[in-house]
Amino acid sequence: MTADLMLLPATLPMERTAPPQRAPRPMDEARFEAFYRAHAGSLWSYIYRLTGNRDVADDLLQKSFFRFLRANPPAANEDHQRRYLYRTATNLAFDHFRETKKERGREIADAGIRVHESADLRHDMMRVFAELKPQERVLLWLAHVEESDHQEIAETLGLKTKSIKVLLFRARKKLGEILKKKGLAS
Repeated sequence: MTADLMLLPATLPMERTAPPQRAPRPMDEARFEAFYRAHAGSLWSYIYRLTGNRDVADDLLQKSFFRFLRANPPAANEDHQRRYLYRTATNLAFDHFRETKKERGREIADAGIRVHESADLRHDMMRVFAELKPQERVLLWLAHVEESDHQEIAETLGLKTKSIKVLLFRARKKLGEILKKKGLAS
């Protein structure tokens, strides 16, 4: 048995292991500022349309960018980072709705969404949008304002693409029914 051991090489080849990966470097200040300037306005509009409250939109915008910086998502490309940011904002908005579920109707009314009958179409659409469920607002906003395709919306919301198609169809149908009921569509 000792003779067999002598036939082994003196040193065994070491297993090859991947070098330890470094944590991704945080986005530098100039790049973050450019990213912020490019996306803050549209993200705020998205959050505002979702929540119906300017103060909440301001707070959630700030929290979204804070979490974005803290998470330091990999910089595969700017579209990926934008989707990550929108997903973060969507999750924060849904968390907000869960926290204030009982007061949601009152918050929408306090946000000034109630307008006079003589208001222009924009204000009428704000009222109509406020009647939709938060997820329906998100779907319609991402599809029609942000012009995201089904795959991008699915990645943003963490759902399957086929689900997005069905949910978006239902949201459009409900929006159409509300518009007809209010006499804003035929």
